[in-house]
Amino acid sequence: MSDKKFASQADLEEKKISFDQLSERAFAYTAEGDPNTGIVIGDDAVMVIDTQATPVMAQDVLRHIRTVTDKPVKYVVLSHYHAVRVLGAAGYQPEHIIASRDTYDLIVERGEADMQSEIERFPRLFRAVESVPGLTWPTIAFEQRMTLWLGKLRVEIMQLGRGHTKGDTVVWLPEDRVLFSGDLVEYNATPYTGDAYLTDWPATLQAVAALNPVKLVPGRGASLQSPEEVQSGLAGTRAFVTEMFDSVKCGVASGKDLRSVYKETYAALKPKFGHWVIFDHCLPFDVTRAFDECTQYRDPRIWTAQRDKEMWEALEG
Repeated sequence: MSDKKFASQADLEEKKISFDQLSERAFAYTAEGDPNTGIVIGDDAVMVIDTQATPVMAQDVLRHIRTVTDKPVKYVVLSHYHAVRVLGAAGYQPEHIIASRDTYDLIVERGEADMQSEIERFPRLFRAVESVPGLTWPTIAFEQRMTLWLGKLRVEIMQLGRGHTKGDTVVWLPEDRVLFSGDLVEYNATPYTGDAYLTDWPATLQAVAALNPVKLVPGRGASLQSPEEVQSGLAGTRAFVTEMFDSVKCGVASGKDLRSVYKETYAALKPKFGHWVIFDHCLPFDVTRAFDECTQYRDPRIWTAQRDKEMWEALEG
């Protein structure tokens, strides 16, 4: 049996933090391809979109927030259920944690398994993991869409369709035309599709594009500060998702096994996307999910730490 580690376990270099102002009320906390956090400053309160992976890591986001406002963080929005996005919530001591009902259901179904799986995959991203008090539970679950008013500032919290997960949620500031997309959109960072609905994802990206955002905070990668950059982020994400899925569909149609399909897809995508952050880490999970969706699993199977290891050894060992 191979003892080859996840590509991400060798990723130990700390990333440079950027804190970008997108409008008078919108900010992005980004870190060279690590998971991003969005910040909305309302008239009387602050909203945080995606929390970082631990409460200790959330403290650095709070430190940046305090350079621009002393208003309380009353709301945390979860773009989806993945541990690296949600386990820092306690660090903000919010009054409310908002998620789609689909995301809530996924936390019930697989939150514990996902937490253990992700902590093993990405040790650097769970700094001070002992500060995590347990799973993050939403206090408000919505169906499809909700509107929240931060004083006079209107915030639309929406499910536009399935993609990265079935619970994907975006936060939209219609007056500012700023969108926080979560991992539905990435920028120069490899989409993780291990829990995705690949058939649906391109149409969901079309729904994102239809809002005509002028600025966008992706799940990973630099904040997109112009309509041209937004289009580039959407196009890149769409290209990766469709080209990866098409490669897998072709292999499955030819009767090839998962390992062969993975090797062929890796060779096909490496020249175009290999320089993107976490390409080597994500692709085994991505191809495995695509193979499942092409064959017998319409819904993503639960990843456990043990399943992670078995998959990685089968494809990379």
